[in-house]
Amino acid sequence: MSETLSILYRGFLSSCNYACNYCPFAKHTESKAEHQRDALALEQFVQWVETRGKLTSIFFTPWGEALIRSRYQKVVQQLSHLAHLEKVVVQTNGSWGLHWLEAVNLEKLALWITFHPSQTSVEKFATRVKELIQFGVRFSVGVVGIRENLELIEKLRQAIPPEIYLWINAFDRRGQDYYNPETLEKFTKIDPHFPLNLERYKSRGQACHAGHTVISVDGQGIARRCHFIETPIGRIFDSDFEQKLVAKLCTRAICDCHIGYVHLEKLNLYDVFQGGILERIPSNYASINGA
Repeated sequence: MSETLSILYRGFLSSCNYACNYCPFAKHTESKAEHQRDALALEQFVQWVETRGKLTSIFFTPWGEALIRSRYQKVVQQLSHLAHLEKVVVQTNGSWGLHWLEAVNLEKLALWITFHPSQTSVEKFATRVKELIQFGVRFSVGVVGIRENLELIEKLRQAIPPEIYLWINAFDRRGQDYYNPETLEKFTKIDPHFPLNLERYKSRGQACHAGHTVISVDGQGIARRCHFIETPIGRIFDSDFEQKLVAKLCTRAICDCHIGYVHLEKLNLYDVFQGGILERIPSNYASINGA
C-alpha cells in the first residue's frame, strides 16, 4: 500500500468575514478578478488531485475564511467522495451555514475551528460546536492564548463538550515573561499540549516528514516542503514531480508553528495525534470524537 501524501493548500484567497484587529486579511476586500484567479487555481488543484489517483489528504489553510465561499464548499463536497482521498480538512472560523454539509461525505471531513473572541460570543460559538456534533462532523477547537482572555477561554472550555479537544496557541507577540506560572498552569489545564506550542524548536538538520509525505502547495501549483521554507520542490503539474518527494533534513533554523513542528520526527507527535495530525485531534480524543 502506498504512503499517503498530505497537502497543505493555500491558494490566492486573502479575505475574511471577520475583522480581527491583528489580522491583515480582515482588512482586504477581494475584487471579482481576484476571486476568479483563486477559483481557477482551486479548480486546477482539484483536477490534479482527482487525476493523481494516489492516497492523498488535503488540508486547506487559507489566508482568510474559505468556507463562506460556495466554491470551497463545493470543492470539499467533491473531494470527500474521491476513493483515494483519505480526508479533507479545513482551517476555519466556523461562521458559515450548515446546508452544504448535507452533500459531504462526513467520514472524510474534519475541521480545525478557531474561536475569535472579538468577533463572536462564547454562547454563539458553543451553539455552533453542538450543531456540528449533531451533524456528525469531526473537529478540534482552538484559540490564541492571550492572557487577558484567560477567563473567556475557561468559559469556552466549560461551554463545549469535554470530548472536543480545545487547543491553545501561544500568543506569537509575547515577551519572555508573558505567561506567569499561574497563567501557564491554567492554560495547560485547558490544553495539556499547550507547553508544546511555547517552544521554538531547533529544526535545522533535523529529520522531518515535510517534503516527503507532507508538502504545501500554493495557488500556482508550486510545492514546497512546508509553508515556512521558500525553496520550491517543483510544480505539482510537472511530469517528474512525484520523484522529487524525498526525505531531506530541515533547512530552517527554528520551527515554532504547530503545522510545521508537528512533522518533526524527533518530537514523535505522530504518536500523540496519530490519525488526527491535520485536524489537530490527539489520539486520546479521537475515540470519543467520532473516529
